Amino acid sequence: MHIQEKAATLSNATFVRPAKFYLSGFIDIPHVKYFYIFLCFVYIMTVLGNGLLLSVIYLVKTLHTPKYMIVFNLALIDLCGSTALIPKLLDTFLFDNRYIVYEACLSYMFFVWLSTSVQSWTLVIMAYDRFIAICFPLRYHSIVTKPAIAAMLLCSWFFLLSLIVCLAGLLDRLSFCSSLVIQSFFCDHGPIYHLACNDNSLNFIMAKVGITLIMIINSTLTATIPPLLNPIIYSLKTEEVLNSIKKLLKNNKLSSITHGHL
Repeated sequence: MHIQEKAATLSNATFVRPAKFYLSGFIDIPHVKYFYIFLCFVYIMTVLGNGLLLSVIYLVKTLHTPKYMIVFNLALIDLCGSTALIPKLLDTFLFDNRYIVYEACLSYMFFVWLSTSVQSWTLVIMAYDRFIAICFPLRYHSIVTKPAIAAMLLCSWFFLLSLIVCLAGLLDRLSFCSSLVIQSFFCDHGPIYHLACNDNSLNFIMAKVGITLIMIINSTLTATIPPLLNPIIYSLKTEEVLNSIKKLLKNNKLSSITHGHL
């Protein structure tokens, strides 16, 4: 009881920041080392594939178009995101270095969340590009311009960077005076702020806002927009289907006229 009161007093007086966190990660998974080997292979292929794509887009002038500006941004963030997550994950669990310095943990979280969020919004921009190309092909080059795509990408980066900085900064105002075990395979935002022994309500609110802006809206668009566009893209824009619809309408009109005369 005396220890708890002392910890509470200390947490109210100042911020208690641990020297290190402990990542619990994957627990009781059989043959988990094979998974790490698979991740290593995935990372090597990711670096090679995205590195080649970035080089080709940069060197070939004919690919300096709005569409490939988006592709370049996606390849860059995929490369950065994998580099932020996988090497540290392998070091943590394959070589059993589960303790991570407090500042390094926040940096780890920052780069992983930034890459995930930018990737999510870049896919939305890419979907917009394809929507315009398919539904408004004659106006595509006047709508999807380099300045327009550059503005969309820069706004995404600026907004998401500001949001993730805010999320990481708010963690720095928390006190950690009990458990230092993060129940995750990396320094994730939720498992970290749940360890705090002072008021974390603002972190909770920002977590909900962040998840909504980064994932839920995107998930909703993913679940609702394709069913809306698929009939247009794969059916109504197909000449064979359009001719069939015209034929049906013509037959129905003739049938109505015939029944009217009878």
